[in-house]
Amino acid sequence: MMRTPATSLLRGALRASRTTTIISRRAATTHAISNPTLANIEKRWEGMPQTEQAELWMALRDRMKENWAELTLSEKKAAYWIAFGPHGPRAVPAADEGRKVALYTAMGVLASFVIFASARSFGGAGPGTMTKEYQEATNEYLKNQNAEPLTGLSSEGYSGKGMVQSPPKN
Repeated sequence: MMRTPATSLLRGALRASRTTTIISRRAATTHAISNPTLANIEKRWEGMPQTEQAELWMALRDRMKENWAELTLSEKKAAYWIAFGPHGPRAVPAADEGRKVALYTAMGVLASFVIFASARSFGGAGPGTMTKEYQEATNEYLKNQNAEPLTGLSSEGYSGKGMVQSPPKN
């Protein structure tokens, strides 16, 4: 493409028209938000549709990008409340939430006890290695093998129970 004075003039005019449209569009978005829109926002926020909430927040965000001295008092209050107010994840918990947590915890503990008791009742007898006789035989074997000669079962003056941990079966 050839560069001529005419194309340079056209490019300059195009650049100038772009900047004026950007400035005019930006000036249009920085006007103050009406007081009826922001009035009682604390009570209306939860009931507003999400699209309306998003539009209001974007308008406030655009206003806050400019000089804050130009913000109205209602805009400052609304922006603060939307950003830090007790709504959404910061909402005050319901009055009976503590009772619900206690109830569901008790139900979970009860359900786990029922599962444990049914597993124990249908599980049958314990393994053969849990009898007192087997554990005493294990102690004798370890003494014969001289296991843990410094502090364990084979050491001098050992007075512990060794491997015996079950009461005798009657």
